[in-house]
Amino acid sequence: MTQRQSMRTRYPEAGLPAGPERPNPGVYSTQAIDHAFKANLARLTRGITPAGLASVYVEWLLHLSLSPGKQLELGEKSVRKLVRLGRYAQRLASDPDASPCIEPMEHDRRFRDPAWQQWPYNLIYQSFLLTQQWWHNATTDVDGLSPSREQVINFVTRQWLDHWSPSNVPWLNPEITHATLTSGGQNLVAGWQNLLEDGDRLLSGKPPVGAEAFRLGENLAVTPGKVVYRNRLIELIQYSPTTGQVNAEPVLIVPAWIMKYYILDLTPGKSLVEYLVDQGHTVFMISWRNPGTEDSELGMEDYRRLGPMAALDVVTEVTGAPRVHGVGYCLGGTLLSIAAAAMARDGDERLATITTLATQVDFTEAGELTLFISESQVAYLESMMRDQGYLDGYQMAGAFQILRSNDLIWSRMVHDYMLGKRRPMNELMAWNADITRMPYRMHSEYLRRMFLDNDLASGRYQVNERPVAIQDIRAPIFTVGTTRDHVAPWRSAYKIHLLTDADEVTFLLTSGGHNAGIISEPGHPHRSYRQRTQRQGERYLDPDTWLQNTPEQEGSWWPAWQEWLAAHSSGKVASPGLGSERYPPLEDAPGRYVRQS
Repeated sequence: MTQRQSMRTRYPEAGLPAGPERPNPGVYSTQAIDHAFKANLARLTRGITPAGLASVYVEWLLHLSLSPGKQLELGEKSVRKLVRLGRYAQRLASDPDASPCIEPMEHDRRFRDPAWQQWPYNLIYQSFLLTQQWWHNATTDVDGLSPSREQVINFVTRQWLDHWSPSNVPWLNPEITHATLTSGGQNLVAGWQNLLEDGDRLLSGKPPVGAEAFRLGENLAVTPGKVVYRNRLIELIQYSPTTGQVNAEPVLIVPAWIMKYYILDLTPGKSLVEYLVDQGHTVFMISWRNPGTEDSELGMEDYRRLGPMAALDVVTEVTGAPRVHGVGYCLGGTLLSIAAAAMARDGDERLATITTLATQVDFTEAGELTLFISESQVAYLESMMRDQGYLDGYQMAGAFQILRSNDLIWSRMVHDYMLGKRRPMNELMAWNADITRMPYRMHSEYLRRMFLDNDLASGRYQVNERPVAIQDIRAPIFTVGTTRDHVAPWRSAYKIHLLTDADEVTFLLTSGGHNAGIISEPGHPHRSYRQRTQRQGERYLDPDTWLQNTPEQEGSWWPAWQEWLAAHSSGKVASPGLGSERYPPLEDAPGRYVRQS
C-alpha cells in the first residue's frame, strides 16, 4: 500500500480488528474533481506546480524575516552596489572606455556585443548585473533555510530576473535598436512573421522551420541494418557489418526512451553506431516505441523485461555469442544498470562489460533538475499524466528549457523575433525537435523510486519482488560523464565508484553537454577528455581530486572507449549474418517505431 492510496489501514484500537478503512461516500468523486482541476492547471503551467513554488517563497521570507543580521547585511550590500554604480558612472563621464565595475559570468553571453560598452547601455547592463548579484546574496546563506530549498529559491529568482534582463527589452538592447534603425523596422516585421510561423507550427504539431530538410533513412539514421525483432515496446536493429571479422562480443545499445535512438546514429561521420561498426563491432540498437494513451500502465518493470532483457535474448541467439557488451545512454543507462544488477543477483553472466553514457544510478546530487522534483511536483504531474495516459514531450521539454533559459528561450526570442533572423537548422536540432512521450505509470515510478526515494542506490529497488544492488555487479564498467551536463551532472555519474564492487571502473569525463558531449566524433573541434581506471583494492579518489590528478587529452573520447571495448573482447570471429532463422529480418533500419510521432 503506497502513500498515494486514499484507503489507509486502521490500527487496532478498542479491541477492534485492523482492516481497510471504509471511504466516505463521494470520496472518489471529490478525488476526480481534484485530479481534473490539477491536470488542466498543469497544462497551463507547463507541468510546474505553483503550490510548490509558493511554499518555497513563503519559507524563504519567513526565515529572512527572522534574520535581522542578514537583513542588515543586505542593506549594506545594496548601498555598496549603488556606490559602485555611481563611481562607474562618474568614471564614464571622463573615460568612455572605463573598466566595468562587475563582469558577467563566463557562460553569460548576453552582453558580449561591443555595443553594450557604449553609453547608456553600459550603465544599464552593469546596473542589471549588480541587481542580479544582490538577489543571489538575498537568496543564499539564509539561516534556517535548507540547502535544497535555498537552491530552489535561488534558481527561480534567477529565472525571474533573466526574464527582465535588459537584453530582452527592445529599447534597452543596443543590438535591437541598431538593427531597427538601420533596417527601418524590417527586423521587427521579419520577427513578427517568424513568431506567427512558429506559433502555427506549434499549434498544428509540425516540426520547427528547417527540420523538414532532415529525413529519417535519407540523411538521418542511415547506417545500414535490419530490424530483427519487434514487440509492443521495442524494435531491435542489427547493423550490417563493414569488416570481414568482428569482435566476438556484440554491442547492445539501450538508449533513453525520453529521446529517439538516432542521436547515436545522426548523420554519416557523426554516428556512434557507424563508428563502432567500422571498427569491427557487431552493433544492436533498441528503438523504443512512442507510447500512447493505451500504454499508460506500462511500468519500469515492463521496460526492463520488454527492453534490454528481451533484446539480450535475441542478440545472443542471433550471434551465438554467450556474452555481450551492454551500453546504456541516459535513462537507458539507468535501466541497463537495473537489469545488470538483477542479472548479477541471479547468476546471469551474459554481460561481458557495462558502459553507461551520461547516466545516474544515485540521484542524491542530480543537479538542477531535482529542483522540479518534489512530492508536490510529482503529485501535480501525476494528475496531468493520469488524465492523458502519458507525459507529452512538449510538456517535458518545458522543464529542460527552463534549466537553460538564457540559451534556449531568451536568446532565441531576441535572435528570431526581435532581430528577425533564423538560426540554421542542424541535425542535432532536428533530432531534438523529434519528441517522445512517456507512459504515466513508468514515469511516475521513475520519478518516485529514483529521484524522490533513491531506491536503486539504497538497495530498495525490487525486480521480481526481490531487491537488487549495483554492488553485485562484477563486470568491468566504463562510465562517461560530460562537463556541462545539466541532466546528469558528471559528479553524480561519478558516484558509481561508491556503489559497485566491479573488478574495474573506468571513468571518462569529456567536454560538452548531455547530448553534444556524447556525440563527439573524431575530428570534432574543441573536444577533450580525461580518463582513469580504478581497480578493485585501489583507494577511492573524490571527484575533485580525480579532476586535478587526471591529465586532459585532446580529441574525441570515442577511440579511447573503442580500444577499451576491444581490450575486453575475447578475440575476432567471422562477421555474422543479419538475423537468424528464429529472428529473420523484418524490415530495413531505421524501422517503423522511430517514425511514430
